[in-house]
Amino acid sequence: MSAITVLTVTHNSSSILEGFLSSVERSSTSDVDVVIVDSGSTEAEAVATERIASSHDAVFRRMERNAGYGAGINAAARLASDAELLLICNPDVELGEGSLDILADRLRSDRTIGAVGPRILNLDGTVYPSARRLPSTRLGIGHAIFANVWTDNPWSRRYRNADALGTGGTDVGWLSGACLLMRAEDFVSLGGFDEGFFMYFEDVDLGRRIGLHGLRNVYVPDAVVRHIGGHSTEDVSAVMLQAHHRSAYRYFAIRHPEWYLAPARLVVRAGLGVRSAWASMRSRRTDSRRSG
Repeated sequence: MSAITVLTVTHNSSSILEGFLSSVERSSTSDVDVVIVDSGSTEAEAVATERIASSHDAVFRRMERNAGYGAGINAAARLASDAELLLICNPDVELGEGSLDILADRLRSDRTIGAVGPRILNLDGTVYPSARRLPSTRLGIGHAIFANVWTDNPWSRRYRNADALGTGGTDVGWLSGACLLMRAEDFVSLGGFDEGFFMYFEDVDLGRRIGLHGLRNVYVPDAVVRHIGGHSTEDVSAVMLQAHHRSAYRYFAIRHPEWYLAPARLVVRAGLGVRSAWASMRSRRTDSRRSG
């Protein structure tokens, strides 16, 4: 097995997989292995995904049910037991030329670094906020209540770490699971992703545990990848919104379990409920206008 193995999880993602795998081949001058775990795709999609994987010499495994992103990545990591470094990556990103080499060089340069993440560009060229602060009690409450109704509120802005993005490499609280590189031994010693998070916040939780392990999360903007969109979730936005809010509350409760913070947990739960109801209402209005 090569020194670097790319891990990705697919769910009805065959239409974007070719672009992703081709970009992996351009991202490094060294040989790179790829492990693809398909998580609960339809039969036709799973067959198409396996065919594309085979054409790129990628390892393919199928999970009959969709167990979530973290569980899929953990399963992929178990198939890469000889790797030195693991690139955890969504299939809906395309790696820039040489980006994986830049990330690997930075990670290998300092043993105090636990994870590195690239600059992620949206299709319109704007920078996706992929390197953020860990949400404190105050940030968590403010972001939960105001994110959808006051998008530029100070709590959400601080949480997204927007002012730091696009600048030189910096330490952050956590890196987006859409694309991050870790040493395999660190990923294993931390227990991988917490599979209690079906989707969303598993990367926030991993970043928190990296810090507790005495290691650093480092943003490396010289490495650039392009995010082409959340293909596997675009048709189930209401379900994914609920998953996001469940994961957000679960993370907040894990981070702040103290009895005296019970009122804060109630406020966060209520705020997330309001956000969910408001977003669902907007979604229904949008769908109604489209159908009309």
